Amino acid sequence: MLRVTEIFRSIQGESTHAGRPCSFVRLTGCPMRCTWCDSEYTFTGGEHVTFEDVMRQVRAHGCRLVEVTGGEPLAQKGAFELIRRLCDEDFEVLVETGGFVSTEGLDPRAKLILDVKCPASGEAERNHWPNLGRLRADRDEVKFVVSDRADWEFARGVIERYELESRALALLISPVWGVTDLKELADLVASSGLDVRMQLQMHKYIWGPEVHGV
Repeated sequence: MLRVTEIFRSIQGESTHAGRPCSFVRLTGCPMRCTWCDSEYTFTGGEHVTFEDVMRQVRAHGCRLVEVTGGEPLAQKGAFELIRRLCDEDFEVLVETGGFVSTEGLDPRAKLILDVKCPASGEAERNHWPNLGRLRADRDEVKFVVSDRADWEFARGVIERYELESRALALLISPVWGVTDLKELADLVASSGLDVRMQLQMHKYIWGPEVHGV
């Protein structure tokens, strides 16, 4: 059984997969409390759903791209089994994780989107740094949610210290909705000399800021 907040079909709003049709399996619960979190509703509640019922709902959507997200999906041990089952049925599987939980044991066929927490999140000291050593340059992406200049400098330091430009498929710089100065961040990215990509939350521009993150 899994504790699930929602299963729905939409388009992917972030990452290099932005704009693609995607099924989302949003699991309930998260051990972190980021100051800018836009999915607090996943912290509690949810419904207990069998693996097969999750699979049935995902199949019905007709999307080959599936994202397992949260909350923090990997905080539920059953998430690893769900990801394996999705991969076994040849879905293209994205796993959005906050980086607090170890990714060891994750099915190697899944694609990781690892969210490294910056200082303004209030959770930077809880990053599980060994996860960066398991990144695969042909499929995994790293996201930094940047609130201000200090967050940007932190992200830049992590990128350089862990040589992430060569360890990940993409490095995503994501502003905090309604907080980050977009022009300033764009200038910082443009002048950085780093192989990074600034991204915006496409779903919020389409459906409004009340739409939760993916």
